[in-house]
Amino acid sequence: MPGAIYAEGLVKTFGDVRALDGVDLDVPEGTVLGLLGPNGAGKTTAVRVLTTLLQPDSGRAVVAGIDVLDRPNDVRRSIGLSGQFAAVDEYLTGRENLQMVGQLYQLSSRDAKARAGRLLERFDLAEAADRPAKTYSGGMRRRLDLAAALVVSPPVMFMDEPTTGLDPRNRQLLWEVIEELVRGGTTLLLTTQYLEEADRLADTICVIDHGRVIARGTADQLKARTGGERVEVVVHDAARIPEASEILQRFGKGGIAIIEHTRQLTVPVSGGAKLLAEVIRELDSRGVEIDDIGLRRPTLDDVFISLTGHVAEVAPEETEGGSPDDPAGGRKGRPRKAGQDPNPHQEAAG
Repeated sequence: MPGAIYAEGLVKTFGDVRALDGVDLDVPEGTVLGLLGPNGAGKTTAVRVLTTLLQPDSGRAVVAGIDVLDRPNDVRRSIGLSGQFAAVDEYLTGRENLQMVGQLYQLSSRDAKARAGRLLERFDLAEAADRPAKTYSGGMRRRLDLAAALVVSPPVMFMDEPTTGLDPRNRQLLWEVIEELVRGGTTLLLTTQYLEEADRLADTICVIDHGRVIARGTADQLKARTGGERVEVVVHDAARIPEASEILQRFGKGGIAIIEHTRQLTVPVSGGAKLLAEVIRELDSRGVEIDDIGLRRPTLDDVFISLTGHVAEVAPEETEGGSPDDPAGGRKGRPRKAGQDPNPHQEAAG
């Protein structure tokens, strides 16, 4: 039985650009899928298709048990969406923004006001609730945008790079809110370029590149694909690199990587802390002085680079205007589908 978010063979092209090239996804109810990929990989396009903002050229998608193409209006009533750009009305106060969204979802005026008050407290915005949103910082606007996506407590949430551009404190706050949301049973699809974010929040990760899913699994499963542990050594004297290399070769399970200008040697190993202690003793007995040594597990950064050949970073064109993943443009100029519900948070999918 398909999960709360299901996609099969999604294809979407923009002229010569094949933004989605047969994407398959399956997110079980109450879990988090992290969609990880470099700029232009197809992450935002996938979110737009799943949230009814774009129609795929081919393929099938089901969200909250509803076919996205057959019943788009029903899908919209069952989801929340927080996009890359805070979709708030800067001339309304924070409270008015949330109440407006509640009324768009046909909550009574009383219920919309009560829900707005609770969300303002939850997102640490109560003190600024009656100030115009244009006076808010970027982090406050992002928190207000996420609060608006939660006005109706949707069973399925889509967050398209929700913490891009936030300072560490605001990012941590949003992570805590997301974790609370999922503990309450919400299913979440999260696109991100922050490896730490995917590692912390996602139950399962799909790595997407050039419109295709090129790897999927838990964070630990993906890390295992890059090999096991590694010993990293920085010798004090560059002249001792050959001797240190000879020692590491005896303990290693593969080739040694040497960076001459930093005097660093890295070798894959197995054996954990016990082996590390043996390496230290051997280096000491041979008189090889070291500045640093450590046992390192692969990170999602290693996985990302090994799979895609790219580093994971937010490029300026992804945060302002168009990008290869968003040929329609950034915050401005995004097309509205005929008959689309007037929900400002569906406009934030770019």
